[in-house]
Amino acid sequence: MRSRRPTRTRGRATIVGAAAASIAAGAALLPTWSAGAAVVDDPTVDARTRATFQRLADAVFTDRTQALVDGEQSRKPLTDGFSGDVRLSSRAARGEDTALSTLDRRKDLLARLGERYRKADTAVTLDATRVTGRTAKAAVTETTTLTYDKVRGDEPRTTGFQARHELTFTADRHGDWQLTGIRDTDQGVAVNTLAKPSVKAPAVDDTMPSAPRAATTYPAPAKPKAVTGTALDYKAMAAYAEKYWRNYNKDYPDFNGQGAGGDCTNFVSQSLKAGGWKHAPGYVYDYTKWFGNAEIQSHSFVGVNEWSWFAQNSKRTTGLANVYQMDVGDVLQMDFDKNGSKDHTMIVTYRSPQGVPYLTYHSSNTYRRSLASIIASDPNAAYYAYRT
Repeated sequence: MRSRRPTRTRGRATIVGAAAASIAAGAALLPTWSAGAAVVDDPTVDARTRATFQRLADAVFTDRTQALVDGEQSRKPLTDGFSGDVRLSSRAARGEDTALSTLDRRKDLLARLGERYRKADTAVTLDATRVTGRTAKAAVTETTTLTYDKVRGDEPRTTGFQARHELTFTADRHGDWQLTGIRDTDQGVAVNTLAKPSVKAPAVDDTMPSAPRAATTYPAPAKPKAVTGTALDYKAMAAYAEKYWRNYNKDYPDFNGQGAGGDCTNFVSQSLKAGGWKHAPGYVYDYTKWFGNAEIQSHSFVGVNEWSWFAQNSKRTTGLANVYQMDVGDVLQMDFDKNGSKDHTMIVTYRSPQGVPYLTYHSSNTYRRSLASIIASDPNAAYYAYRT
């Protein structure tokens, strides 16, 4: 990982410092980049062009995350050629302007809530490229660590996330590539995500247990959690989640693949199991059953709504009136568009003495993100808090 402090100007993604020097050095090694060669009818993506794709992606996502630290500053513009023949299209550049403005406003909102970040470290890896005609698709993984500024003094040291994206590059008539689109491919929400992901919600079955919606006001009325006289180990739940938030446990399947629906609830179920939740074996489609291992998982183990139905029916959870009442081992769910079908599941792995829960989750893989940040990113969602 590396830390950079990019500056800003309208209409261009930029990088400065070590990254800019690295790109300039790479360009000096090869004066003419193959992506801009005379292969106009069939543009190709060789190793050096892929490296430039990766560097441009790194610049874009570093700028986005840095906006949460520094906000909108005057930045040194990235030259049109970006080391020769790969650049942002004018439309993509305008989109990044909008993105950085949105994240700057989010930074200001978090500051009013008493949360700031002191620095950010971002690295982007290029996972795969696919070329169809004059269009290239690049799958990348963004890995970011944000260091909390000690505003109250009780914040954890860092929060981190991994997010996957698909970048679209289009070759012009000279064979030069332009970045024309960025799409988040994770099911969940990273701290620098601009909007909630598009989710096709299933039909809601009104006969199932309905969880009460929780308020999101801070501070919340006290709701201390009993840590004695229970067979559950809440510290073990948090320890499991923080061990496997990024490096998945191979003893369970990973549902983050294309069309798999996301791994968020599967991950939370694993954490609850690590802290003492026992299997309730039975038919996989029966929401009153709950079990999961490498070979088979009940729908309640991996499904957002099915988990909620099981948790309430089994009396293993009770609803909390306010999300800020959550403590370590408690579970938060979100309904992005308030259509009655829940979309995302997270678990609390730290609670500050000032009453702010921090959540860890999959899809996007995220470590100790504050509840204030989650609500600031999606204030229009419906929230459901479960005391375990």
